Amino acid sequence: MSSLTALTLAEARAGLERKEFSARELTEAFLAAMAKARPLNLFITETPERALQMAQACDERRRRGAPLPLDGIPIAVKDLFCTKGILTTAASRILEGFTPSYESTVTEKLWQSGAVLLGKTNCDEFAMGSSTTTSHFGPTLSAWRRAGDNRPLVAGGSSGGSAAAIAAHAALGAIGTDTGGSIRQPASFCGVVGIKPSYGRCSRWGVVAFASSLDHPGPLAKTVRDAAILLSAMAGHDPKDSTSAPLPVADFEAALTGEIKGLKIGIPAEYRVPDMPAEIDALWQSGIAWLSEAGAEAVEISLPMTRYALPAYYIIAPAEASSNLARYDGVRFGLRVEGGSVDEMYELTRAAGFGAEVRRRVLIGTYVLSAGYYEAYYLKAQRVRALVARDFAKAFEKVDLILTPTAPSPAFAVGEKSDDPIAMYLNDVFTVTADLAGLPAISVPAGLSAEGLPLGLQLIGRAFAEETVFRAAEVLEAAAGFHHAPAFLASGEP
Repeated sequence: MSSLTALTLAEARAGLERKEFSARELTEAFLAAMAKARPLNLFITETPERALQMAQACDERRRRGAPLPLDGIPIAVKDLFCTKGILTTAASRILEGFTPSYESTVTEKLWQSGAVLLGKTNCDEFAMGSSTTTSHFGPTLSAWRRAGDNRPLVAGGSSGGSAAAIAAHAALGAIGTDTGGSIRQPASFCGVVGIKPSYGRCSRWGVVAFASSLDHPGPLAKTVRDAAILLSAMAGHDPKDSTSAPLPVADFEAALTGEIKGLKIGIPAEYRVPDMPAEIDALWQSGIAWLSEAGAEAVEISLPMTRYALPAYYIIAPAEASSNLARYDGVRFGLRVEGGSVDEMYELTRAAGFGAEVRRRVLIGTYVLSAGYYEAYYLKAQRVRALVARDFAKAFEKVDLILTPTAPSPAFAVGEKSDDPIAMYLNDVFTVTADLAGLPAISVPAGLSAEGLPLGLQLIGRAFAEETVFRAAEVLEAAAGFHHAPAFLASGEP
């Protein structure tokens, strides 16, 4: 059974179609892998009974000759997506005991496609973090270790539980959310593929909100093909989400032709940041060479507003968070700490329910939205955001895609940056621009650091040009030939 967990999603789908194994057998193999991986703290809530019920239904459909596109594929769901009848916490104490009576649109689409729910994965509290260490339920640990160093490493964040679950072969695929890099950065740290689609490609309805104009649901998987299969099932217009794009959904898997001859790949000068590690730059140069050898043309471009993107993001995102999180007050759902008055109940509930990073961002957001500072900070940040988008629009007049590193470093040790919020925020330096502009961006594992840890390369495309992004990403994936596996898979020890 353990060999089943080594399959890619596409391979498992083919095996199910050929009846080499049943959906129940596949699900049981992943439930066993989840149990083995519990020391990594990948899941907040495991749903084995639900998974087996769903797998049984998949097998029955297949026996009737009426299988669904993802029938029998076991996946993990970031605990930011509301799941009907299943605990949803956003990794926060303030949502203690919250069991939604409704299903998010994205997960509903996946279940309608036949996917099987393994459980809800750990994440940074309310998706606020770059390491999955701010969770009320404790940090998620990476399945990877530095060579000769057994200190536990972060899985990246905020979708670290989803990325680490795939790396540990505890899920065939997973879904997460990306607000400033929260799918792509953990994908890079864990050696898996993660794509943030265009803003509006996947519905946000039923997703616990962090920053509404920046939140992007998307898939993580072992391969580019697997990610394409998942995104085809997740995407689509949703009238319940006013920001959902009323556009048809392509068959993203069909876009994987392997042909990129003639594509122009932009190489932005501004992404050569000060003190960039030599190994990150060397990998970037390798990526340029791989795409050029496949027939693409590398073109030097400029994205001059990049230097202002990170500070603009860390004004806009906390501002939206302070508004979105105002609903968590102990009145209607979740944690309530009684006080002598309604105001005191609010204060005590929010103080006890929110962790340090969430409180920090709510305070920052409230400050930049306050009288006297709104124009100086928030409006100025929004103007910078518009200029970042303009930079991309100009660049895409000359190029088809943009290639950059995904993250400025490999995974770091748990606790290594926890005392320095600025150092933690700098993990998003290569990823926030695509969120600010709402563009599709994918991280592909492309090599190992000197310490034996995964490093990723990022491709950014025009809005709603996911087909082109996937096509080039698969070529990059094939050229990189990343077939490394974490030691955890052999040892079973974190």
